[in-house]
Amino acid sequence: MQLLNGTPVGTSLPNGLPLSRRRVIQLVLGSSVSIVCSNYPLHADTPSPVPGSARTAKAKSVIQIWMWGGPCHLDTFDPKPEAGADYAGPFVKPLETNVSGIRINELLPVLATQADKYAILRGMSHGINAHETASYVIQTGHPANDRIVFPSVGAVVSLFKGYSAGYKGKLPPYIVLTEPQGRFDEAGFLGSHYKPFATGGNPAKTPFAVEGIVAEGISKTRQASRRELLHQLDTLGNTMPDHPTVVASKRCEVEAYDLILGDGSKIFDLNQEKKELRDQYGQNTFGQSCLMARRLVEIGVPYITINYKGWDTHKQHFQAMRRQLPEMDKGTGTLIIDLASRGLLDSTIVWWGGEFGRTPKVQNESPWNGGRNHHGKAFCHMVAGGGFHGGQVVGSTDGRGEEVTNRPVHPWDLVGSIYELMGIDITTKLPHPLGLDVRVAPGKDEKAHPSNLLREIM
Repeated sequence: MQLLNGTPVGTSLPNGLPLSRRRVIQLVLGSSVSIVCSNYPLHADTPSPVPGSARTAKAKSVIQIWMWGGPCHLDTFDPKPEAGADYAGPFVKPLETNVSGIRINELLPVLATQADKYAILRGMSHGINAHETASYVIQTGHPANDRIVFPSVGAVVSLFKGYSAGYKGKLPPYIVLTEPQGRFDEAGFLGSHYKPFATGGNPAKTPFAVEGIVAEGISKTRQASRRELLHQLDTLGNTMPDHPTVVASKRCEVEAYDLILGDGSKIFDLNQEKKELRDQYGQNTFGQSCLMARRLVEIGVPYITINYKGWDTHKQHFQAMRRQLPEMDKGTGTLIIDLASRGLLDSTIVWWGGEFGRTPKVQNESPWNGGRNHHGKAFCHMVAGGGFHGGQVVGSTDGRGEEVTNRPVHPWDLVGSIYELMGIDITTKLPHPLGLDVRVAPGKDEKAHPSNLLREIM
C-alpha cells in the first residue's frame, strides 16, 4: 500500500478529511515549501491592515534591550552611595555624566558620556515580584488578565508596521537576538503569524549561524547544490508549474534562497564591519547583538529585541556586576553613539530595561553571599531616540531606592508612549479572534489607562 507521510492513500486523514488526489498534491507541495522557507510566511497570507491606526510617526524602529532577570536600579542608573554599604555595596563612587546632576554607576563610563541622548525613568513600578507575570506586564503594557493573553509590543508593532502596512523587507518585521524568553507568548491572541523570528546562533562567532539562513560548515556552493536537487525531486512542481500552489511555493523559495545565497545573507555577516567598531561594541554575544541590531535597523526592520541573560543575581551579585556592567556599558553605549553618528537615532527608539529591579538592601547572609532579590515596587528603565528627549530623569526613589517618591511610571505609560512615537493609535481596536473589544493600550475596565504618557520627554 502506498503511504504519504505514514498515511495510506485512499483513506482519511486524522482530522477526518478524505485523502483525495488533490489533497495528496497539497500535502506534497506543502512539505516542499516548509523545507525551504518554514520561517518566512508568504506575503499574500498577511492580514489586512487594522483600520484607524495611522498616525504621524517619529520613530521607524525599536531596539529593545531586554535585561533578562531584572537589573538592579541602584547598580545601574539610580545609584545610592549615601545609603551605605548595606545598600550600595562596593559601588560608592558614581560617575557624573555629561549632563549636570545626573549620576550613574561607576562601571558605565561610555554611557556616562551619552546621557544627553537618553532619559532615565527612575519611577518605574508595578509591584510584581514574579518573573513570568512581571515580564508579561512590561512586555505587553497590559495588566495580567485571566481571560486574555495580550501580544507583546513587538507583535503589535509587527501588526501595524509589518507586511500589511507596506513593509517590504526580506527579513521578518519582528526579530529576536538570539533566543526567545519562553516566559510568555509573544504573539498572544494575534496568533503565530506575529511571533518573532529568533535568530539562534551567536553573533560573536564566525559565521553567525542564523537558523534557516546561515548554516555553519555548509558553503554556498553546497547550498546551491541542495537547491538544484530540490528542483530535480519536485516532479509535481515541474509538471504543474502554473498551479497556484506551485506558483506560491516557487515565490516563497525564491525569497528564502535570496536570503541564503543572495545579498540577504550578508546582513548577518558582521565581518563586513570594521574590527575597530566591533571591538568598541565588545567582542561578546551581547556587544555583537547590539551591532547586529543596528544593521537590522539600517535595512528597515521595525522591531528588534536583544534578550540579554544573566541579571537574575540572587547570589554573589557584585561579582556578576563587575563582569557584566562593563559589557553592557560598551554594547549599549556604543549602540547609541553608532546610531547617532549615522543619523538613525532620531528615528530609532532604544529601550533598555528588565521585568523589575532588585532589592535595595544587599542580602549578605548565607546562602546569598551578597545577592539581591526581586523588587517590583521601584526600578528603572532607560529610553533614547525616536522622539524621546535625552538628558532628563523622570521620577525618583527614596534615599535607599525602596519606594518611588515622585512621578511613578507604570508599564502601560511607557509602552503607550512608545506606541505613540511609532505612530500607532493606542485607542485602536486589536483583531481578537473571538471579536472581543480589546485595544492597543489598556482601557479603564482593566484598572489602568495610559493617560499619563511620558509627555515631559516626548
